[in-house]
Amino acid sequence: MHMADALLAPAVAATMYVASGTTAGISIHQLKRDDEPQKLPTMAVTAALVFAGQMINYTIPGTGSSGHMCGGMLLSALLGPQAGFLSMIVILAIQCLFFADGGLMALGANIWNMAFYGCFVGYYLIWRPIIRSKWFGTGKGAMRARIIAASIIGCVVTLQLGAFSVVLETSLSGITELPFGAFVALMQPIHLAIGLVEGLITAAVLTFVFESRPELLRDVDAAGEGLEGKRSLKATIAILAVVALVVGGGLSLLASSNPDGLEWALFGNAEEGYAENMGLDEDNFGVSSKAADTAAGIQEATSFLPDYAFAENDTPVGTTVSGVVGSAMVAGVAVLICLAGGFFRKKKDT
Repeated sequence: MHMADALLAPAVAATMYVASGTTAGISIHQLKRDDEPQKLPTMAVTAALVFAGQMINYTIPGTGSSGHMCGGMLLSALLGPQAGFLSMIVILAIQCLFFADGGLMALGANIWNMAFYGCFVGYYLIWRPIIRSKWFGTGKGAMRARIIAASIIGCVVTLQLGAFSVVLETSLSGITELPFGAFVALMQPIHLAIGLVEGLITAAVLTFVFESRPELLRDVDAAGEGLEGKRSLKATIAILAVVALVVGGGLSLLASSNPDGLEWALFGNAEEGYAENMGLDEDNFGVSSKAADTAAGIQEATSFLPDYAFAENDTPVGTTVSGVVGSAMVAGVAVLICLAGGFFRKKKDT
């Protein structure tokens, strides 16, 4: 769902930067009052895991399309919506600047579409109400079922909202090649399928955390329910870190080559025998602007592994290096931001 600069007019892109920046500022202010230092290593390793997970495009059968996880629901369930949102900003900014994934001018819109809904709408309207409810009864099995339900419902709903935002932003940008109704009719169903798969992936990760250290999950009253984890905090974090490295450095080589949901809606996949959908020309579509050209120049200068590969060749080693280096960068930047901002620092006794 990473938007390219050509899909946005500068005014729309600037508006989305303001919206995402304002939300980030509010999140930082709220996190300065947080007193959960154990969240720091969790934030680092889960941000790395989401970065690695976004490298794996999974095929949507029968469509000629693929999808990848966004990760907002996963991060907000573990870190809370504010820390989850800031983690997503780190992930998307590093993808944009160093891997040329998503346009730099479109970064504000990509943060809003891929992070805001999953972190805030997903948490406050779906995750917390379901986890605190009495769905499926009481006990460990019921809590596990609520985690699975919240993960799937949350991912489906928030990806639908993100996909619809993409349509709105392109329509407001005046791209006449994309009729509103036709674009909606392509974007929503394909992202419904993508959301279902992400929901299952999110449920699997959160269920593992629940079995290992239930107190790491937001709104899960581990003490009140008499829940005990099977693993130590260090062991749980270490396993998630290993998974991030394996996914980013190894499984990313198995990613589907089909276009993702947004690219599929725009350009189709006629070369593989599927529909051409909007049938746009990949080399000449959307709007051009001086701001977009400037952003593209900056991005070209900063991206040392464009498209998660070595610039000079397409050897698979480039993908492996991208997964490992990117995951490490995301984890490191997340820690540095937390330390610089004083997040998760124990409050002084009054």
